[in-house]
Amino acid sequence: MSRNFIPYEQKQCYPMPPSITDWVAENSLARFVSDLLDEMDVKGRLEVFYVKHRADGWGHTPHHPLMMLQVLIYGYCIGVTSSRKLSSLLESDVCFRYLSGNQHPDFRTISDFRKNNIDELGDFFVEVLSLCREAGLARMGRVALDGRRVAGNASPDRNRELDHIRSEVERILSEARARDADEAKTGARGLSRNAEGMWSCSSPRKRTGGNARSYGRKARLEGGYRGARRVGI
Repeated sequence: MSRNFIPYEQKQCYPMPPSITDWVAENSLARFVSDLLDEMDVKGRLEVFYVKHRADGWGHTPHHPLMMLQVLIYGYCIGVTSSRKLSSLLESDVCFRYLSGNQHPDFRTISDFRKNNIDELGDFFVEVLSLCREAGLARMGRVALDGRRVAGNASPDRNRELDHIRSEVERILSEARARDADEAKTGARGLSRNAEGMWSCSSPRKRTGGNARSYGRKARLEGGYRGARRVGI
């Protein structure tokens, strides 16, 4: 009597190329961030980021500001402030790959974008969170939008909520700056944490010039390999 399992074929080929959009739930935070920022872009709210680049198209071709903002805003909302971790998740996490359109800016590009647009990014992040609060959201991922200490407090003061959102944005950007500075000193050694705190190994073939098995042996000898990876946010 043969055992009955759901068919499993890891190397299955698809007759039509799959769309990564199909792998992200309609009601997910990633979809919400993408739709919100797309609408803000249509309304010209991202112009402050565009004007920093040459209009004639000459020079180095940078990543699109909308893509960079979607990755940063989503990452910051779920508690990922390290540029190295964001870069790693752009390869391993479906939601990040969806937001980036399968592009993979490295951690220096992500860090430089934050540093080169720090004032505009702070103001834009405050505007995004304020719109979410006006829409009735109490949280945006892990970011609390309501500054009230007592749940159900009637007639919350709008200025107090805005001050709370600004303080949250300042805290997140300060943490991002500190994390990048700390990792620049200590080095990541090819390992990074994902959004849930588990260690994962990114691009072993590129980093070592060998296969994943030799990389695993080397990492275990160095005492850095944890072996476990958790998928999803």
